[in-house]
Amino acid sequence: MPGDMSPLSHSAEVKPTGSPALPVTSMETINTMVHYYRGELGRMAGWRNRIDQTSNWAITVVAALLSVSLSTPTSHHGVLLFAMLLVTLLLMIEARRYRFFDVYRARVRQLERFYFAEILNPRGQLALDWAAPIAKSLRKPEFLISYRDAACRRLRRNYCWMYLILLLAWALKISSSTMQSQTGSSKDIALAFEHVVAKAALGPIPGGFVLCFLAIFYAAIAYFSLKVDMSDTELAHGSVHV
Repeated sequence: MPGDMSPLSHSAEVKPTGSPALPVTSMETINTMVHYYRGELGRMAGWRNRIDQTSNWAITVVAALLSVSLSTPTSHHGVLLFAMLLVTLLLMIEARRYRFFDVYRARVRQLERFYFAEILNPRGQLALDWAAPIAKSLRKPEFLISYRDAACRRLRRNYCWMYLILLLAWALKISSSTMQSQTGSSKDIALAFEHVVAKAALGPIPGGFVLCFLAIFYAAIAYFSLKVDMSDTELAHGSVHV
């Protein structure tokens, strides 16, 4: 019968629903902003926790290998050089994580500075394009800082002090007689420079080469620790940053 329609034919005429409608009222807009802010805050906190985990790993490595190296004279000074290598690896991992954290941190701070701050204490008419950077980042997410800048920031905040502690421990290891297994005297005396260079040898690598390499390495650490761009848009607003 023409008027008889089966359930299958009826379901075939149902049109698929379109995309979710955009908020039209102020209440819908506020709810959307609140939920979006909470989402971005959670993503930022997640990457922040990952950064803290890497820093904790680096501190654990430094403490453990310092204990191994300085606890007994028979321990080789290469243990401290290996600690420097591990800390460098963790710094590289943390710099990568920091780049992701910086993206979500920038979105959260944009909302806080230009939206929530104006709600709490209005200082003028809200700029119409304040959300444009967030929309651009959502449409095409991109890193805001380079890998080198991220490494420099983390180096200045945490890792330069770990490198300094390892350097002091290494210098003590190769220059103090009580730290050398070959010395039978219990009296602690400073070794001559020639002996220090000889003790700095690492297998077939002569001590002079090791000393020169470490001098260049730590000069680079000092340079990049001080070379931090403080004109960044986030660093220019307040002192609470990472």
